[in-house]
Amino acid sequence: MTELRQRVAHEPDAPPEDKESESEAKVDGETASDSESRAESAPLPVSADDTPEVLNRALSNLSSRWKNWWVRGILTLAMIAFFFIIIYLGPMVLMIIVMCVQIKCFHEIITIGYNVYHSYDLPWFRTLSWYFLLCVNYFFYGETVTDYFFTLVQREEPLRILSKYHRFISFTLYLIGFCMFVLSLVKKHYRLQFYMFGWTHVTLLIVVTQSHLVIHNLFEGMIWFIVPISCVICNDIMAYMFGFFFGRTPLIKLSPKKTWEGFIGGFFATVVFGLLLSYVMSGYRCFVCPVEYNNDTNSFTVDCEPSDLFRLQEYNIPGVIQSVTGWKTVRMYPFQIHSIALSTFASLIGPFGGFFASGFKRAFKIKDFANTIPGHGGIMDRFDCQYLMATFVNVYIASFIRGPNPSKLIQQFLTLRPDQQLHIFNTLRSHLIDKGMLTSATEDE
Repeated sequence: MTELRQRVAHEPDAPPEDKESESEAKVDGETASDSESRAESAPLPVSADDTPEVLNRALSNLSSRWKNWWVRGILTLAMIAFFFIIIYLGPMVLMIIVMCVQIKCFHEIITIGYNVYHSYDLPWFRTLSWYFLLCVNYFFYGETVTDYFFTLVQREEPLRILSKYHRFISFTLYLIGFCMFVLSLVKKHYRLQFYMFGWTHVTLLIVVTQSHLVIHNLFEGMIWFIVPISCVICNDIMAYMFGFFFGRTPLIKLSPKKTWEGFIGGFFATVVFGLLLSYVMSGYRCFVCPVEYNNDTNSFTVDCEPSDLFRLQEYNIPGVIQSVTGWKTVRMYPFQIHSIALSTFASLIGPFGGFFASGFKRAFKIKDFANTIPGHGGIMDRFDCQYLMATFVNVYIASFIRGPNPSKLIQQFLTLRPDQQLHIFNTLRSHLIDKGMLTSATEDE
């Protein structure tokens, strides 16, 4: 045994290259695990009491529970009033507000990531995040401009060039950001930097894509914008009210204050609210007509002959309900039936956007995304359910409502070469003759 120990002791050490690579792997391994543990335990800024001093003094005699109720109520009424004002100002202002909300929500989420990882001094994180936001907005809104402002784009030479090569330009801009990210990679922080790269892209997917869909819904008619958003707001308010006064049974662990009583009460209140709001709005052209751009006046117009969706029709009431109410028929707008689907989604599925946001905040040990709105938190805290709703409305319109748009088809037809236009004309004429909508005599003429 003594001899064996002497032999082992006199064996040559491992090659320097192996030691170096082992040490480097160890350092990288420690850095990765260290990074994760430090990220989890990194202290995030605690939201301060941002309630206006006037309200603090006025409500100083109330308990914290009732004080929070009054603060939330007053600020909710203020936000509803602001919502009515921007609706009155028209679709252009609405689109600008949607863009501002999108930027603020992106800022709040990215700031959380920066606060978690700022101690590592990662280069270019915020710069690249905002650059990617710019790229994605350029892509989505460029597509929207080309789609809805086609005549204006074709009239201006610079816009026509940008429109023709829009996707190539968008991809090039993204590639520049991608290469910048690769060049910014720092040894010992690779994993963290890829975490933040994913963080930025998931944030873009959640925020920018959904806001883009909101604007598409708006162009279908302001009613498709106002009713879904109002249903989410109504559900949020009524669920809070029912939960505050009658809540006893916890709903989900992610949000301990949510109760089944609030969830169910909010559902029924939202369905009734959706039916009433749809009935009122369906009678006004300014709400039901698609938002279109008038090339002559260079402005948005909301004027049309309302479709059958917004014309009163008579429906037979099921026998069970007849026996209770005594009514045999009811006159209502077809859109009201669709509003039931919208309000049901806002009540049953929409809150899961809020639960998702609650889980996100719990993961990072924060109460709110920001303290922008006293008693409500950040902008993202108010719009966590709205983004989920926007996707549903867009899918619903595409699946059950929207059909081909003749004006857009004609616009595209006019941009073709004369020989292509003639070919389409002859094909269409032959098709109409086969269908019996044109006669041979008409063809000869």
